[in-house]
Amino acid sequence: MLCFTHVAPLPLFSSISLPASLHFKSFRTRMSSSSSSIDSAPPPHPPDNGIVLGCGGIAVDFLATVDSYPQPDDKIRSTSLKVQGGGNAGNALTCAARLGLTSRLISKVANDSQGKEILEELESDGVDTSFLVVSKEGNTPFTYIIVDKQTKTRTCIHTPGEPPMVPTDLSESSMLSALDRASIAYFDVRLHETALVIAKEAARKKIPILVDAEKKREGLDDLLQLADYVVCTAKFPQAWTEASSTPGALVSMLLRLPKLKFVIVTLGEEGCVMLQRASKEDSESKETDIEKLLETLKHKTGSTATFPTCVSSETTKLKASGIGTVSGRLFLGTAEQIPPEDLVDTTGAGDAFIGAVLYAICARMPPEKMLPFAAQVAACKCRALGARTGLPRRTDPRLAPFLV
Repeated sequence: MLCFTHVAPLPLFSSISLPASLHFKSFRTRMSSSSSSIDSAPPPHPPDNGIVLGCGGIAVDFLATVDSYPQPDDKIRSTSLKVQGGGNAGNALTCAARLGLTSRLISKVANDSQGKEILEELESDGVDTSFLVVSKEGNTPFTYIIVDKQTKTRTCIHTPGEPPMVPTDLSESSMLSALDRASIAYFDVRLHETALVIAKEAARKKIPILVDAEKKREGLDDLLQLADYVVCTAKFPQAWTEASSTPGALVSMLLRLPKLKFVIVTLGEEGCVMLQRASKEDSESKETDIEKLLETLKHKTGSTATFPTCVSSETTKLKASGIGTVSGRLFLGTAEQIPPEDLVDTTGAGDAFIGAVLYAICARMPPEKMLPFAAQVAACKCRALGARTGLPRRTDPRLAPFLV
């Protein structure tokens, strides 16, 4: 069995429903007066038909914590060691399952001790592993992760599984069963050939698709063309579009991907930025420079906020110089400012964020609530070693403000 540790409680926080200048005081007052009822009241039921199908990477993570990252040819000792499941899809689907969604995972492991441990851990978290392929030979994917206590960073060395998954590993009947009644399909762009077959069928069935665009990968462009939602890392938008700035790159992505409803770029401790396409074009709205608009939103969040918050623009024509114009809303979400002594490990923080976004989409949360919720879930994860140990369950009182 894989090991787990416990996580200390975090402060509660909620999304913005008031002007930014009023939010913090009124929220603290409300939480102070109702904390006892929140602690005792059970959360509401998960979303009806909240079924997420994920296809992508799973692995065993070997996490070694060190006082500082070693120099070439150094010999150092770890201060702690943890072995647990990992991989983008495995982490995101575990997060979604703990939050209450029915999570189905398509991936591949080998029939070795590590593969058996992965299946056991996923099943213990409520992830449906009946669609996973188990190879009789080869090796299960695994990752060495060095967690640097000094810089609060992690370095990953990944070894892919052998033999790799191919579309013929998954029968058509299994794929259709996995997609049955699914609310959303998620792809991390690993296993890209199999993922594309599933994504095309999901699109045909009008099942919304979320793509995790971590970096340029083989098969990514084909999956992006089918995506309704994209969550990407800080460097990806500019790398993919060759735009000179992140805001301009987001406009470019919406212009190049006509099916896309929103794109979120995660920025670590700086929070996230989201561009949402307007449901219909407003010919009368004036054009607004997206670079200047983002700066305006940054001033609205304030520099002293410690809890995740969100501010947004009105629906308008957002212009990126040299790229074009798209009608939509710009959102800026902040991250929790975790005290240095409480920040343990950022491994899998992006996966936790995506797992929360999957839940939020199924629960029909508005962006103003979704972004702080996802930031809260990611912050919980960062207070424990490994990608999954700190993932909160839906009964966690820290999530109560979002699950009402």
